[in-house]
Amino acid sequence: MSDESRRPWGRYEILQESSVHKIKCIYVNPGARLSYQRHQKRAEHWFIVSGTATVVLDGKTFTKQPGETVDVAIGELHRIGNTGEKELIFIEIQTGTYFGEDDIERIEDDFAR
Repeated sequence: MSDESRRPWGRYEILQESSVHKIKCIYVNPGARLSYQRHQKRAEHWFIVSGTATVVLDGKTFTKQPGETVDVAIGELHRIGNTGEKELIFIEIQTGTYFGEDDIERIEDDFAR
Protein backbone atom coordinates (compact mmCIF):
# COMPACT_ATOMS: atom_id res chain seq x y z
CA MET A 1 0.00 0.00 0.00
CA SER A 2 1.45 3.36 -0.96
CA ASP A 3 1.20 6.73 0.76
CA GLU A 4 0.64 9.61 -1.69
CA SER A 5 1.51 13.26 -1.13
CA ARG A 6 0.72 16.19 -3.41
CA ARG A 7 3.18 19.04 -3.90
CA PRO A 8 3.07 22.26 -5.98
CA TRP A 9 5.35 20.61 -8.59
CA GLY A 10 3.43 17.29 -8.78
CA ARG A 11 3.16 14.36 -6.39
CA TYR A 12 4.99 11.38 -4.94
CA GLU A 13 4.12 7.97 -3.57
CA ILE A 14 6.09 6.19 -0.87
CA LEU A 15 6.55 2.65 -2.17
CA GLN A 16 8.60 1.23 0.69
CA GLU A 17 10.38 2.41 3.81
CA SER A 18 12.42 1.04 6.71
CA SER A 19 14.92 2.37 9.25
CA VAL A 20 17.69 2.30 6.60
CA HIS A 21 15.92 3.30 3.36
CA LYS A 22 12.90 4.90 1.69
CA ILE A 23 11.72 4.40 -1.91
CA LYS A 24 9.45 6.94 -3.65
CA CYS A 25 7.89 7.19 -7.10
CA ILE A 26 7.94 10.90 -8.00
CA TYR A 27 5.78 12.55 -10.68
CA VAL A 28 6.83 16.04 -11.85
CA ASN A 29 4.38 18.15 -13.87
CA PRO A 30 5.53 19.60 -17.23
CA GLY A 31 7.37 22.89 -16.66
CA ALA A 32 7.80 22.29 -12.91
CA ARG A 33 10.86 21.56 -10.79
CA LEU A 34 11.64 20.67 -7.21
CA SER A 35 13.57 23.06 -4.97
CA TYR A 36 17.37 23.34 -5.15
CA GLN A 37 18.20 21.57 -1.89
CA ARG A 38 20.49 19.34 0.13
CA HIS A 39 20.19 16.78 2.93
CA GLN A 40 22.47 16.14 5.90
CA LYS A 41 21.30 12.61 6.74
CA ARG A 42 20.53 10.88 3.45
CA ALA A 43 21.84 10.17 -0.04
CA GLU A 44 19.56 9.65 -3.04
CA HIS A 45 19.67 7.52 -6.19
CA TRP A 46 17.28 8.47 -9.00
CA PHE A 47 16.16 6.17 -11.83
CA ILE A 48 14.39 8.01 -14.65
CA VAL A 49 11.29 6.02 -15.72
CA SER A 50 9.71 8.33 -18.32
CA GLY A 51 10.03 11.88 -19.58
CA THR A 52 13.18 14.00 -19.72
CA ALA A 53 14.80 15.18 -16.50
CA THR A 54 16.82 18.36 -16.18
CA VAL A 55 19.17 17.78 -13.25
CA VAL A 56 21.36 20.24 -11.33
CA LEU A 57 24.09 18.80 -9.08
CA ASP A 58 26.31 21.32 -7.24
CA GLY A 59 25.73 23.94 -9.93
CA LYS A 60 26.25 21.67 -12.97
CA THR A 61 23.19 21.13 -15.22
CA PHE A 62 22.60 18.08 -17.41
CA THR A 63 19.77 16.07 -18.96
CA LYS A 64 18.76 12.48 -18.19
CA GLN A 65 16.53 10.19 -20.26
CA PRO A 66 14.49 7.09 -19.31
CA GLY A 67 16.74 4.28 -18.06
CA GLU A 68 19.45 6.68 -16.86
CA THR A 69 20.36 7.33 -13.22
CA VAL A 70 21.64 10.08 -10.95
CA ASP A 71 23.49 9.68 -7.64
CA VAL A 72 23.15 12.46 -5.05
CA ALA A 73 25.63 12.30 -2.15
CA ILE A 74 24.82 13.44 1.40
CA GLY A 75 25.22 17.22 1.52
CA GLU A 76 25.28 17.65 -2.27
CA LEU A 77 23.10 20.44 -3.70
CA HIS A 78 20.56 19.01 -6.14
CA ARG A 79 17.43 19.74 -8.14
CA ILE A 80 15.39 17.88 -10.73
CA GLY A 81 12.93 19.46 -13.12
CA ASN A 82 10.71 18.69 -16.07
CA THR A 83 11.26 20.93 -19.11
CA GLY A 84 9.33 18.52 -21.34
CA GLU A 85 5.67 18.43 -22.32
CA LYS A 86 4.84 15.08 -20.60
CA GLU A 87 4.94 14.14 -16.94
CA LEU A 88 8.41 13.19 -15.65
CA ILE A 89 8.41 10.01 -13.55
CA PHE A 90 11.40 8.79 -11.55
CA ILE A 91 12.12 6.40 -8.70
CA GLU A 92 14.04 7.86 -5.76
CA ILE A 93 15.90 5.52 -3.42
CA GLN A 94 17.00 7.20 -0.21
CA THR A 95 19.68 5.68 2.03
CA GLY A 96 21.06 7.04 5.27
CA THR A 97 20.06 7.53 8.89
CA TYR A 98 16.95 9.76 8.65
CA PHE A 99 14.31 10.29 5.94
CA GLY A 100 12.00 12.97 7.33
CA GLU A 101 10.87 15.90 5.16
CA ASP A 102 12.52 18.24 7.71
CA ASP A 103 15.97 17.10 6.46
CA ILE A 104 15.50 19.39 3.45
CA GLU A 105 17.60 22.56 3.34
CA ARG A 106 16.11 24.60 0.49
CA ILE A 107 18.55 26.97 -1.24
CA GLU A 108 16.13 28.10 -3.96
CA ASP A 109 12.44 27.29 -4.39
CA ASP A 110 9.95 28.29 -7.11
CA PHE A 111 7.11 28.04 -4.58
CA ALA A 112 8.62 30.18 -1.76
CA ARG A 113 8.60 27.33 0.77
